[in-house]
Amino acid sequence: MRLLKALYIHTTFFWYLAVLCAVFILSFWIKGLYPMAWVGTLLLAALFLFDVYLLFATGKGVEADRSLPRKMSNSDPNTVHLYFTSSYPFSTGMHIIDELPAQFQKRDFGHKTKAAKGVRNHFQYMVRPVDRGEYTFGNLNIYASSPLRVIKRRFTFNQDQMVPVYPSIIQMQQYDFLAIHNRLSDLGLKKIRRIGHTQEFEQIKDYIPGDDVRTLNWKATAKRNQLMVNQYQDEKSQPVYSVIDVGRVMKMPFDGLKLLDYAINSALAFSNVALKRNDRTGLIAFSKSISTHVPAVQKITHLNTLLEKLYNIDTAFTDADFGILYGHVKRKVTHRSLLLLYTNFEHMSALKRQLPYLLGLSKKHVLVVIFFENTELVQLVSNPVEGLQDIYHKTIAEKFSLEKKLMQKELQKYGIQTLLTPPDKLTVNTINKYLEIKARALL
Repeated sequence: MRLLKALYIHTTFFWYLAVLCAVFILSFWIKGLYPMAWVGTLLLAALFLFDVYLLFATGKGVEADRSLPRKMSNSDPNTVHLYFTSSYPFSTGMHIIDELPAQFQKRDFGHKTKAAKGVRNHFQYMVRPVDRGEYTFGNLNIYASSPLRVIKRRFTFNQDQMVPVYPSIIQMQQYDFLAIHNRLSDLGLKKIRRIGHTQEFEQIKDYIPGDDVRTLNWKATAKRNQLMVNQYQDEKSQPVYSVIDVGRVMKMPFDGLKLLDYAINSALAFSNVALKRNDRTGLIAFSKSISTHVPAVQKITHLNTLLEKLYNIDTAFTDADFGILYGHVKRKVTHRSLLLLYTNFEHMSALKRQLPYLLGLSKKHVLVVIFFENTELVQLVSNPVEGLQDIYHKTIAEKFSLEKKLMQKELQKYGIQTLLTPPDKLTVNTINKYLEIKARALL
C-alpha cells in the first residue's frame, strides 16, 4: 500500500503508450507491425517493473529539508531554502513541489533539476507576503525518477511548518544600518539646516569660520588665548509616539498591501531610528476605542515590545473616533511629545469633522498628520486624454487630487505639521520629517 501511494506515472510513460497505440493502429494496414507492437508492449511492461525496482529498492533514496526564517518580513521578499541529497547510484531527476501557504494563492509552484549521488544540492526561492499573521507551509514533495523516466517515486518532508509574518523587519534593519553609520541621506533622508540651537550642551571646541558667534565661550577663550565656542546637540530622551488609525479608511489597498501595513512598517522603522538617536518611543492604535497603548521608553529592547504589539494590530470596519484619541492622550501622555498620526482623509468634510480634536492635540504636543496620496489618481491626471470619457475621468481625478492638497493647506493654516506622501515612500518621508523637527528644535 505504501508503494502504491508513493508511485506516480512519469509523463514520458504516456509518450511510450502513444507510440505503441500508433503502431497498433498502423498494424491494420501493415500486418508486420502487429507482432512488433506486442513486443513493444512487453518491453514497456518490463521497463515499468525494472524502474519500480530501481526507485524502490533503495529505502531512503532522497533526503530533503526546508529551511525557513524564524520570522518573515511583511511586504518584503523572503528567502526559503531547500536542501536535498540523492542516494541513488544514478543521476536522479527531481521534480520539487513545495506546498506554499494559502495566503499566497499559488498552486503551480514547481522546480525541476537533477541530482548526482551523495551531492548536497541547494535550491532557493522568494516569497512576498502582504498580510501579517501565521503562514503554514505544507509538505515538501520531491518526485524522483531514474534515467528510464517511466515512473516517479514521491518523497515527503517537513509537513506543516508554521512561520509568523511580522511587520517589515528587513526594512527596519535597512534603516537601522544607515542610522548607525549616519548614512540616512543615501535613501533621500536629508539634513535640515538648524534654526538656532537646542539646549543640550555637548562640548567646547575651537572656533572655525562659520560658527555662530553667539555661542562663544569667553571663559574658555580667556584660558586658551584663542576663540572657543560651545557646541550643542539635539535634545535626547524626548517622547515620540506613533499614533495609528486602525479604522476602515486604512483598509484601502495599494500594491497588494493595506495602508495600515504601510503605516505599521513605517512606525517600526521610524521607532528604531528614534531609539538609536536616544529618544523615547511609544505606540498608540485607535479606532472606536484605544486598542493599543505602549508608553514611550528609551531602551533598545523596547523595540521587541513594539514589534509584538504591531504584529497583532488589524483594521476595524468602523470610522475612527478622534475624540477618544484626544481624551486618551490628554490623560496618558502628560509630557510634550511628538505625535506622528498615521491616518487618511479622502474628503475635506471628513477632515473638518476631526479638526477640533487635531487642534486640541497640537496645543500641547507637536502633531504631524500623515495621510496618503492616491498615486493612481496622480497617474490618471498625468495621462493624455483621447476622448470625452477620458476628459471626464481626468477632471474627477484632478478634483480629488486637488482636495488632498487643500486638506494639507488647511492643517498648515492652523500650525499643524503635515505629510502627504505616496504609500511606497512613507517610511523615508516619515523619518525625514522626524529629522527635520529635531533639527529645527520644534519639540
